[in-house]
Amino acid sequence: MLSRHRLPFRFKPSLSFALLLSLLFILWLAGGASRADALGQTVVRVAAWLAVIALILFGKRPIARDLRPVGLLLMVALILVLLQLVPLPPAIWQALPHRDLVSASIALGEAQPWRPWSMTPGATGNAASSMIVPIAALALVAGLKQSERSRLTTILFALVIGSALIGLMQFSGMRFFNPLINATPGEVSGNLANRNHFALLMAIGCLLAPAWAFRDGRRAQWRGLLAIGMILLFALTILASGSRAGMLLGVLAIAIGILLALRPLQRELRHTPRWVLPALLVAVVATISTFVFISVASNRAVSIDRAVTIEGDQDMRVRALPTVVSMVKTYFPAGSGFGGFDPIFRIHEPFNLLKLTYFNHAHNDFLEIILDGGLPALLLLMAAMAWWVAASVRAWRASGADNILPRLGSAIILLVFVASVFDYPARTPIIMAILVVAAAWLARGTVTPTQSALPDAGQSL
Repeated sequence: MLSRHRLPFRFKPSLSFALLLSLLFILWLAGGASRADALGQTVVRVAAWLAVIALILFGKRPIARDLRPVGLLLMVALILVLLQLVPLPPAIWQALPHRDLVSASIALGEAQPWRPWSMTPGATGNAASSMIVPIAALALVAGLKQSERSRLTTILFALVIGSALIGLMQFSGMRFFNPLINATPGEVSGNLANRNHFALLMAIGCLLAPAWAFRDGRRAQWRGLLAIGMILLFALTILASGSRAGMLLGVLAIAIGILLALRPLQRELRHTPRWVLPALLVAVVATISTFVFISVASNRAVSIDRAVTIEGDQDMRVRALPTVVSMVKTYFPAGSGFGGFDPIFRIHEPFNLLKLTYFNHAHNDFLEIILDGGLPALLLLMAAMAWWVAASVRAWRASGADNILPRLGSAIILLVFVASVFDYPARTPIIMAILVVAAAWLARGTVTPTQSALPDAGQSL
């Protein structure tokens, strides 16, 4: 009989880890939609608030120096959204760009009331409410031990695999109805409402696979073969999803995934002939390419079919882009208000873009952020990207077996940036949480060895 201290596996999760695990599962189940009226929004926000309350009441105070830049960016973003809800005197808000339409809503001769900076305060209030998800995720990640942060790769990897399996079920013709999200029937989008966001999740899985296989500098062994198999599964699922942007994300993710695995593979194959590593990489790429070719040849690559058949002038994103750019210029530098793209676009929508469906977002989140928040949002966006560039340079230049997580975080944020050029993935709660985890991994790589990223023992609220 084995004694207790000789058991091969002893893992006692902290309260933060248990709460984060629960929150991620709820986000996976209910956080796949970005629409404000989706039932899942209520579920995930209540879960996030409960997690924060439990952490405050029963958890140790999270003190993580490495996460200060991430926390500061989140704090400034929340303050900016809340400021747009503060009522302003008529003389001030009437001076903001293009507020004459709001002024005309008051009967002639009556005094103008105090109004908020945002032209759509209800939508801006919803945007502020949505911030609880990334804030809760950051608070929980800040309370994790370093070993628990690395275990997040396994958790996220499992969640992505679960989404891929649901997507394959949908592709085979099985119906998957999730009342918590506003998914389109017949669309391959897994447990998310948008196939582009689903394809991004699959691309993130292509990054998680090698990081999971070589986590904590360990030997890959059987994990390496499983990681390759999962990358192949994710790539084929992207093709089945019908997401054209997903193809770009998938290729980029696989290329970066190879870079993530390069140093661990070099270390693992250091006693083999030099030709083994290049041959192995060529074999992996050839295998994935072969299966992709088979998928295309058998008319199973919906993403490629849509890329070939849909002309640029038929794509609403392309057709609406000049109008969106004009709107950005109209409301700059104050912005129109966070979360209010739909009603604001209807004010400026030309007749040639009118159709039975509505244009819910700009499908370029960089432009939409500037439209919503004006110059302050632009400055915040530039600060966030500057931090990402500086932290990424340090992460990719650093050496060491334990540096795969900061690089993984850098790569995930890059994928979200690229996806945001074509869509609005960071407005989906599950992507919000993954983005925060990625930022935490990246921020960890900016801490010097003499600094501790863990909370001091015994510090409780």
